[in-house]
Amino acid sequence: MTMAFLQIQFFSNVLNVASTVNVILPEANQGIGIQAKKEETLPKVLYLLHGYSDDHTIWMRRTSVERYAAAHNLAVIMPAVNHSFYCNEVHGERYWDYVSEELPKTMHRFLRLSDKPEDTFVAGLSMGGYGAMRLALTYPERFAAAASFSGAVDITGMVQRHGKDGTADRIFGDAADLKGTEVDTYWLMKKNAKAAHKPRLYVSCGTKDFLYSAHEKFVPALLENGWDVTRHDEPDAVHEWGFWDQEIRKFIAFACQTKK
Repeated sequence: MTMAFLQIQFFSNVLNVASTVNVILPEANQGIGIQAKKEETLPKVLYLLHGYSDDHTIWMRRTSVERYAAAHNLAVIMPAVNHSFYCNEVHGERYWDYVSEELPKTMHRFLRLSDKPEDTFVAGLSMGGYGAMRLALTYPERFAAAASFSGAVDITGMVQRHGKDGTADRIFGDAADLKGTEVDTYWLMKKNAKAAHKPRLYVSCGTKDFLYSAHEKFVPALLENGWDVTRHDEPDAVHEWGFWDQEIRKFIAFACQTKK
C-alpha cells in the first residue's frame, strides 16, 4: 500500500492551545516496491509516542516506520507532548487527558479508522515507552498490543533517585512519593492484573542502555502479575535510533499478527 502523510492541526480543548499531530495513513493504491492489499477494512491504529528530547516528527525522520506500516494496513498517529512524560502536570498542561481521551476521539472524528480494540496498539521509546505502558496498564481493554523500547518504565524510582529537578517539580509538584498513584506503572499492573482483557506487551532494551536496570526489574514484575510479555534484551545496544528502528519494525509485525 502507499501511505498518505497528514499533519493535522486542531484546537485542543484539553490543552487550550492549537496542537499538531502527524499521521501516516494507508491508501488503496499500489506504490513502487510495495505490494498492495485488496481488503476494504478500516486501517488498524498505532499510537506512536516520542521520547523526552524529541517531538511528533522524530519517528518519521529517524526510522522507516512508514514503510513498515504500509505492509499491515496500519495508520500511525504521532502526537507531541513536550516534556510532560504523558502526565497531567501540576504546574502545566493536562497531557494525560489529551493523549488518553481527547486525541483518540479527535482522530476517530477526523479519520476513517478501526475503533476495535483488537486493531488498536500503542508504543513508544524512552519517555514514550513509559507513556505507552501507562496507557496499556491503565486501559487494558482498549489495546491489543503495547510496546516499550528503552522505556523509562519506573517513573517513581527515577524521581526518587534523581530528586526533583525543574521538570519533575512542574509535573508532579510537591509529591514526595509517587508509589501507589495513577502514574506508578507497578501499581497499575497490580490494580488491573485481573482485567478481563489485557494486551500483549512487548518490552525491549539494550543491555548497555542507562535504563536497562529499570527494564530488568519491570518485566519480571509484569510476569508476576499475570501480564503476557515478550521480552527482548539487545546485547550491547544503547539509547539510539538504530535499535529503535529495528524494534518498531518488529513490534508492528508482532502487533498486527493474527493471534490463533
